[in-house]
Amino acid sequence: MELNTSTLMLGSFIIMLVASIWKIWAFLPNKQLADDDTTPEAQAKLEAVMIKVIYENEGALNEKELYEAMIEDEDFDKELFWRFNLNKHINLLNAYYAKVPDIDSIESIYKSRR
Repeated sequence: MELNTSTLMLGSFIIMLVASIWKIWAFLPNKQLADDDTTPEAQAKLEAVMIKVIYENEGALNEKELYEAMIEDEDFDKELFWRFNLNKHINLLNAYYAKVPDIDSIESIYKSRR
């Protein structure tokens, strides 16, 4: 049986295509990372810390002060939330404002929780 060049090239292409797809699949994340802070559970923990800090300071904080107080709080998991920054903090506040339509400030969060 004689193999011509085009058959060899097609066979090589198919083998390399399968190998490439396998290598790409191997590098894609197949399971959740241990420090994934985007899960609903992690966001709920972060929101609970935020509410706790607001309540402890009686709502008398601006966004930056709240962020700094949250980072220093004993319930703040620094290993899980190592990516947490001021921008993510503002996004967390805005998500909370969107979730609870009557609330539009840190002080109103405190007043609603009393």
